[in-house]
Order: sequence, then structure tokens, then C-alpha cells
Amino acid sequence: MCGRYATARGRQEIIDDFDVERDTTDALEPDYNVAPTKPVPLILTRDVRELHVARWGLVPSWAKDLSIGARMINARVETVHEKPAFRRAFVRRRCLLPADGYYEWYAREDGGKQPFFIRPSDGSMLAMAGLYEIWRPDREVGRGGPGGRSGSVGRDGLVGSDTEESEEEWVLTCTVITTEATDDVGRIHERMPMLVEPERFGAWLDPALSGPDEIRSLLVPAAAGSLEAYPVSTAVNKVRNNGPDLVKPLPEMGISSNETPTLF
Repeated sequence: MCGRYATARGRQEIIDDFDVERDTTDALEPDYNVAPTKPVPLILTRDVRELHVARWGLVPSWAKDLSIGARMINARVETVHEKPAFRRAFVRRRCLLPADGYYEWYAREDGGKQPFFIRPSDGSMLAMAGLYEIWRPDREVGRGGPGGRSGSVGRDGLVGSDTEESEEEWVLTCTVITTEATDDVGRIHERMPMLVEPERFGAWLDPALSGPDEIRSLLVPAAAGSLEAYPVSTAVNKVRNNGPDLVKPLPEMGISSNETPTLF
């Protein structure tokens, strides 16, 4: 999976679709061009199911600074339970990342790359399987450390705690678990986000479920035919570009038949 996706649904729609019981967000701005280190909506369970805002790019608790997060936006499902940066979160800190869809770039024979937007064919939201971590900068980094309001948390590791310390001293970060792409989208890119079906939300988010094999059994690739892909403007290539035009389909255009069978 490349490092871009779109999350533009309203806060109430996310709350309703994911049965959120506690909303910790001040506001959720639509973002049609989510890139590494940007704030994203995240759903997790403590006593109840909660909606938070996190920084995309997992920062392990032992990291010296936030910069490592830019390289930790994805975790491969094949090895996530083994990698030092992810294995503890896989057992104890799993989350869901709502998305309208995600972008991938198809490499053409002429050397160029065409962006495609991949989304549920029924218009629903994606529930991408994710992991989260809670990171605190060293005190010498300074109060109100890196990250600002987006993805900042309190003393107990999450927004909303009653504390005298600045909530900006803690940062909530996340990563997306990826898997091999299904045939629907595999002709564009070999990887895709691992998705969680609604009937498995509760088990996936349950922090009491800690057996790696049992956890892995909850993850299945997207069902055949459940996703659609179409080409979009190369404006998405620049992070500063945003807005609904980025996910608007281009005129009739498929993957050339002399390169690989068309998807369209």
C-alpha cells in the first residue's frame, strides 16, 4: 500500500457506523489526501468504544523522536506479530481506521505512474485494520512537544484524562496493517490494507484478546468484487492538494490491455 488515503465522512457518520460510545474529538476535517504524519480518525476500545484523532505513522514508545513514524505507516500482516516495533501493539493496542478509500499508483510501460482510487463498490466506508501506540517525548524536548493538538493525549495515554500536565506531552500514533492485494486491485499494486468486517469489530478491538493466532484469524482480505478502482487526477501526487476533486474519476481509462488485463 502506498502512503495516501481519503477520510472525508462526517464525525456523526463515523460514530454511527462504528457504534462509537465516546467521542474525544473536537472536530474532524474532511481530508481527501491523507499523507504520513497527518491527523486521522481512529477507533479503539478501552472500557467502551472510542473515537480519537491520531498521527499516521506509528511511533514505538521507545523511540527517541517522532521522525521514525514517517517510516511506520504500514505493518505487513505476514510479520506484524514478530517485528519489535509492532508486536506489542498487535497484542494489546489494535484499532480501526475509517476511510473512504485509498490511492495506489500503477506503473505504466512508458515509465509514468497513474494514480487510482480504490473504494468499496457499495459506497460504504473501509474499516482498515490498524495498531496504535502512545509516545511521550523526553522532557527536554519541551512542553507542547511535536505533534500539536492532532493526535495528542493525556497522562493515561488518551485524550480526556484529568491531568495537570499538558496533553500535548503525549502523542497517539497509528499504522495500517497491509496484506497481498486481491485480484480486484492486485493488477494496480501488490499490497492493500487489511480490512475488518463489521461482525469482527468487537473482537478486533478487544484489548483482552491477546493470542496472536486468534488475532490473526480475525483478518481476512477483502471479498472478491467488494472493491472498485478507477483512475484519478495526478493532482493527488502533491500533498498540498486536497478536496473532493481528487477522488473524481477521470474519463474512460483503464489499464492498457498490452500491459495487463484491464480492470474496467
